[in-house]
Amino acid sequence: MFLTHFFFAFIWMARPRIRPRGANYYLCDMTLGHVNKLESFGSVDGPGIRFVVFLQGCPMRCLFCHNPETWKFSKPGETNDGIMHLTAEDLLAKAIRYKTFWGKDGGITVSGGEPLMQMDFLTEFFTLAKAQGVHTCVDTSGVNFTRADKDAANFEKFQKLLAVTDLLLVDIKHIDPAVHRKLTGHDNANIIDFFRYLDEIHKPIWIRHVLVPGISDHDEDLIKTRDFIRTLNNVKRVDVLPYHAFALGKYTELGIDYALKDTQSPTADRVANAKRILETAHFTM
Repeated sequence: MFLTHFFFAFIWMARPRIRPRGANYYLCDMTLGHVNKLESFGSVDGPGIRFVVFLQGCPMRCLFCHNPETWKFSKPGETNDGIMHLTAEDLLAKAIRYKTFWGKDGGITVSGGEPLMQMDFLTEFFTLAKAQGVHTCVDTSGVNFTRADKDAANFEKFQKLLAVTDLLLVDIKHIDPAVHRKLTGHDNANIIDFFRYLDEIHKPIWIRHVLVPGISDHDEDLIKTRDFIRTLNNVKRVDVLPYHAFALGKYTELGIDYALKDTQSPTADRVANAKRILETAHFTM
């Protein structure tokens, strides 16, 4: 009888404890991911067909951002309509249902927002995905990367994440630090160092450049961008992404001024010119 009571007491004490937080309930010891939306059949977010996760929260304010609804960081209990607060296990269960469609090239891409704002969750999620043989990809600005001594713990988190990441999609929004700050709200020092670090550890990357007329399409800046790309040995693909204003309605709905509302998309000639200068044809994956 004593052993029976002891056994049930042990089970009770060892049970997963659930903590209420508003309408959300979750395991205390699990990291939650704050997810804005999911896309089951992404075709432009890495190789093959991808399950794309858009995490909530971003420190940048890119003038051309097409996901402004992901800017604000949301925690359980806050009033952000539609934000999902998921464990890594729950998110992988949603993704893995589509594995049959990924073939040998596809997998999971985590975008945002800025996914590196949720590194603990992302590392946990990718660790589980790799255990299932899934190709993992991060779509990131790299803005919060640092290897400074004062941020050693943060750098260690980057290393753990990159150990379970197969590919990174990283933008060069602008090569000039001052223009980069005007365009995004941040300079590009950390981002440039992020590129160099990824090259040092031989981590494959795709580079994208959003072509905004009058801001990021000047030949001299494109040439400087090309010269920087030439210093990297881990680049598998370079894409030129023509600016568009498809997100204007989102800004209006959110009550955010859209600074580029009068900016037109680049002409086909300007896009071709940027591709020529950036030597996009030299990279394939």
